[in-house]
Amino acid sequence: MNIRKRPLGKSGLEITRVGFGAWAIGGGGWAYGWGPQDDRASIGAITHAVTRGINWVDTAAIYGYGHSEEVVGRAIKEIPASERPLIFTKGGMVPNLQKPYEEPQRNLQAASIRSQAEASLRRLGVDHLDLYQFHWPDETGTPIEESWGEMVRLIDEGKVRAGGVSNFGVELLERAEKIRHVDALQPPFSLIHRRSGGDVIPWAAAHQTGVIVYSPMQSGILTDSFSRERVEKMAPDDWRRRNPEFNQPLLSRNLALRDALEPIAARHCVSVSAVAIAWTLSWPGVTAAIVGARSPEQLDGWIAAGGLELTAQDLAEIANALEQTGAGNGPIRTVELAVKS
Repeated sequence: MNIRKRPLGKSGLEITRVGFGAWAIGGGGWAYGWGPQDDRASIGAITHAVTRGINWVDTAAIYGYGHSEEVVGRAIKEIPASERPLIFTKGGMVPNLQKPYEEPQRNLQAASIRSQAEASLRRLGVDHLDLYQFHWPDETGTPIEESWGEMVRLIDEGKVRAGGVSNFGVELLERAEKIRHVDALQPPFSLIHRRSGGDVIPWAAAHQTGVIVYSPMQSGILTDSFSRERVEKMAPDDWRRRNPEFNQPLLSRNLALRDALEPIAARHCVSVSAVAIAWTLSWPGVTAAIVGARSPEQLDGWIAAGGLELTAQDLAEIANALEQTGAGNGPIRTVELAVKS
């Protein structure tokens, strides 16, 4: 399959339109775990993604409290050096290991950032991070200027190639940009959670900041096989059980939206998942989408999104479905921007 690539803003990195998301392969036993996961299946999914043409993997130190990074590190060792994907990870969430289901602290103190980045390098078994991102805004009272200054030092030292942020609003982006260009932004964005399309994504497009959206399938809802029964069968420690989108009344609206995508998927001979992902990629300013998979089979279900171009008719039908179902929140139709990524 030919998955097109796009430049990640001004970073110098060129990435495929879809990348492998390693959140779920962190396994269970922590605040945002997806339940038990077989590591060999995870490694198989990563190597399969590279074989299919994906050239980047996104993980984070908090996923399984380091376990996801360890699994990614094991996977890339099985891939020839010339074929290894770019490695993106995130830091800034510090867990209480004595209370694994407790909400992690969002800590962007300079010393914490450095220690977390160096721990990520060790777990991944690499000498540099292709993209290092702050996972969430700080809650310790640390100014972003101090935090972003440490990111700049990590870049200057060669430990990080490009620096980015995730879940940041426009005000924090502006402050960071004054110190050093923000290479990448990672916001939540899907047909259900569309708010980023009205503020931070346009900001990024105007500043030539790459945008990698996460949860384009809304953590599994916008997939062909998802159902109410799937929710009931989720592992007890699967974080989605307590998320409003997976419970009534939102679940019914979300499933109605998913069903409305089926005719479009049939026209293109792809999955509903691929249509949902392609919709995010059609939004002006979006560079690529992170998509999770726990097995090669799951990856094969959505990888067609990397080459799928939705038509004006498709987009109009999707906008109508959003209005009819009332699913999600945020802008429904894309807006033309002065600068596109």
